Order: sequence, then C-alpha cells, then structure tokens
Amino acid sequence: MNRGRIGDMAVSAAGNVAGAMVDPRQGLTKLRSVVTVRSLVAAAAGAAVGFLVLRATRRG
Repeated sequence: MNRGRIGDMAVSAAGNVAGAMVDPRQGLTKLRSVVTVRSLVAAAAGAAVGFLVLRATRRG
C-alpha cells in the first residue's frame, strides 16, 4: 500500500466530516459515497491495534 495515499485519505475524510458539520445532509451523503468496506476494515483494525497498544502500555 502506498503510504503517501494514507495521508490523502485522512485529509479527505477530515474534510468530509467538516463538511458534514456545515451541511449535514450533503456531508453525510458524500461521506457514504467515500466509505468503502476496505476503509471500514482498516479503521476497525487500527482501532483494535490502538486499543491493544494502549492496554499494554497501561499495564506496564
């Protein structure tokens, strides 16, 4: 996976979230069109890894 593209995806997602705050109906429609199964799996995996890392550092 191209690491330069991850930053672009994060900035795009942040922009879509900001747009959803200004115009919720259009922002959510745009956000739904951007979200894919692959991005949801990546987000869930990132959250799980983050949870495990925080849990390990909290115990140690």
